[in-house]
Parts: sequence; C-alpha cells; structure tokens
Amino acid sequence: MTEDLFGTTEPEPSGTGGGSLGGAGHGRTPLAVRMRPTTVDEIVGQQHLLGPGAPLRRLASGEAAMSVFLWGPPGVGKTTIASVVSRSTASRFVEVSAVTAGVKEVRAVLDQARRELARGTSTVLFVDEVHRFSKAQQDVLLPAVENRLVTLIAATTENPSFSVISPLLSRSLLLTLRPLTDEDVSGLLDRALTDPRGLRTATDGLFTLTEDARADLLRMSGGDARRALTYLEEAAAGAETTGGDVIDTAVLEQAVDRAAVRYDRDGDQHYDVISAFIKSLRGSDVQAGLHYLARMLTAGEDARFIARRLVILASEDIGMADPTVLPLCVAAAQAVQLIGMPEARINLAHAVVACAMAPKSNAAYAGLGAAMADVAAGRIGQVPAHLRDAHYPGAKQLGHGEGYVYSHDVEPHGVAAQQYLPDELVGSRYYEPTTHGAEAHVAARLERLEELLGRDPGPRRGA
Repeated sequence: MTEDLFGTTEPEPSGTGGGSLGGAGHGRTPLAVRMRPTTVDEIVGQQHLLGPGAPLRRLASGEAAMSVFLWGPPGVGKTTIASVVSRSTASRFVEVSAVTAGVKEVRAVLDQARRELARGTSTVLFVDEVHRFSKAQQDVLLPAVENRLVTLIAATTENPSFSVISPLLSRSLLLTLRPLTDEDVSGLLDRALTDPRGLRTATDGLFTLTEDARADLLRMSGGDARRALTYLEEAAAGAETTGGDVIDTAVLEQAVDRAAVRYDRDGDQHYDVISAFIKSLRGSDVQAGLHYLARMLTAGEDARFIARRLVILASEDIGMADPTVLPLCVAAAQAVQLIGMPEARINLAHAVVACAMAPKSNAAYAGLGAAMADVAAGRIGQVPAHLRDAHYPGAKQLGHGEGYVYSHDVEPHGVAAQQYLPDELVGSRYYEPTTHGAEAHVAARLERLEELLGRDPGPRRGA
C-alpha cells in the first residue's frame, strides 16, 4: 500500500492520514469535504449521542480513549466523527479502507502504531466499511484493541452483530447513528450557502436556494448529507455558468442528471421498499419484484442484504411447493459474495424471477410456528421411553430404548408404526401441506405415511 492510504509516520497538522480524510486541501476539494465539521459542536444530528458526558462527545473531544463501532446508514456522519476526532486529539491518525487493505497492510499499520506508542504517541485507527473485513483481518485487530495499542473507530452500514466477530465487538462500544432528518440536512444546506468554506459566486456573493428547490433537494438526498451537498454544489456550478446566483428547481433539475431514489430517510423508505419487495414476490408479481429490486440496487442497498431476504423467502413463502428455489437463492447469495456488484445484480434478478414465478406454500413455516407455540405454552411432555438414548450405562435398567422398532427393518416401506410424539401431544398436527406445485405430491405422500403410522391422516387442506 502507499503512504497516501495509511498516512506518514509523523502526525500531519490536521491529524489525518490518507483515504477519504486525507488530501483535502487542494482547490478542487468537493463541497461535502470542505463542509465537514471540525469540532463536535458542528456535528449535525446524533443529538442522542452528543449530550454532556455522552460517549461520542467524550470521544470527539479527545477526553476518552475507547474503541467504538459507528453503525448507521450512509451520509449520517460516521466519517465526520472520525475527522473531528482526528482534529481534536493529539494522537496520530491513520485511516484504512476495508475495501483495499488486506491482512498484511493492517499488520503494517499496527506495527507502526506499536513503534509510535513506544515513543509516546498514541494512534487513532479509522477503519471505513469494517463489515467488509474478513474474519482473519478482524482477528488481527483484536489484540491491538484489547491492549489499547490503538483507539479503533470503525464505521459500518451493516449491523455489526452479523458482520463483526464477537470478541472484537465485546471490547468496543457500539454507537448507533440515526438517519438525518430534513431539518438536519436543511441546516447543512444553509451552512454550505453562507459559510466561507462553502459556496460563493465569482463576485463573492451568496447563492439563493428557493424553497421549492430546497424541498426537491431534501427529497432527492433521502437523508444523506453527502448526497445533498453534492447536488447543491452541482446546482450552484450550473447557476454560476449562466451568470446567475439563484438555485431554483429548473437549475437543480439540469444539474442533477437523474433523480436519486428516495429510499432511506428516517429509515422508513428502507423498510417500506424491502417490505413491498417481499410482498410482491409472495404475491407472485414478477414485474413488481424486479421494480423493487432495481429501486434498492439504484439506492445503494447492500446486495448481501437482498440476497439474505431471498433465502428466507424461499423457505418461508415457497417451501415444499418448489424445493428447488431455496438452493437457487443460496447460490445467488454465494454469487453475490464471490462476484460482487455490479455483476451480481444479474444473479439477484435470476433469483427474484424464480421466487415470483414459483408456486407458494408457507406450510413448513406455519408448521414450525404451531410447534413452537405448543412448546412456549408448556405442551412438551416426556420423550417416549422407547425413543430415549439407551447407549449409556444403566439406561436399559430404566427402560430406555425398550420396544423401539428400527425403521429399516420394517418391510416393505421402511416406516415403523410406533409412537413418536410425547403422550400429551399425540394427535397433534403441525405440517399441513398445500396442493400447490410440488407440495401436492408431498401432501399425497404425507397422507400415505400417516396411514402407515397408524394415524388418521385428517382432511387435506383445500379439500
């Protein structure tokens, strides 16, 4: 890796290394970078973490040395917090991107941190997109965090409980960042319009943002501060090209070549769209399924999240009606991991079409729910004696295994007619197959199996 990625061995004046926080002093620095807060009081939103004595305020003010995971959607201030820490602490600051850094590079950073600590200089290590780190890379970080060799600030858009190893997470503080409100983003726009670091016309005057254009900007940014400032900067450049200083809806539309998908503001759109996606597939509407897939991918949703939901749906809503769909969805999820975006979108589309077109059954899912309801209600009972483990000393004296019939010894079907459920649950029925797709054959087989087991098969669903 280059010095640009990991910074120099001596602290820079700003306290930052390379990466997204470094190299921001040139004349073409993006507005979103120029407007990045320099103090904790300039941070917008996250008021639940910025109160007096709160961990985030103590961290950003350099009052406490702790390792933290910053979890939240894009554009809510994760990198900003790291930047503020880099400016407010006397520590050496190093940034690593999980997209480009491997185990070797991480070890090199930690070795340098050890040498600096021996000279009396501590290190703040910022890891962006930490959910992309492999287990091996996270294992390398563990001793450094545990022994306070570095203060780790790790940013992630995914739930760390699923993407970060437990030992590393347990030694760090998890801070959940909330999506920015329209009021938060609007305040950032005002600051960008008036702050000397922000936008000015050639004559050093101020740009005017009309209320309609502001509303459109807020809608298109979807709670993402970086996106809002990027759109504002493009619109200002467009207005200045024509000699104007007013940013209205016409200027904004010309500057932004396509409207961003409003998707994750306040978290509502995220959940609304994924809900509509799953319900469309459950309802067998392949056109709607592909629409919501495109909408999520365009908005930058993690393809792995989509793949996981497809794997769940394959068993929850399709199940035995088409048992081939689950392995297909699992293969699509593996393809997402192996191939990555944007090519993996094709694999996701394949799985979406298969899920939408497949016959549907929630019988397996419903059967488990019914069984778990019985267990939760205390309807458990004792395991029948003939089914109990008879392999340990003294088990046979207790009657364990006595009378058990080995199914493979039974001719001609290999089905042993004996009691399997506890006494309290004899006659209970959990799995009730439908007559949809391949499950119709399963239903017929279940009926025959019930007869061989000496039980009343009961009425078939839909009969």
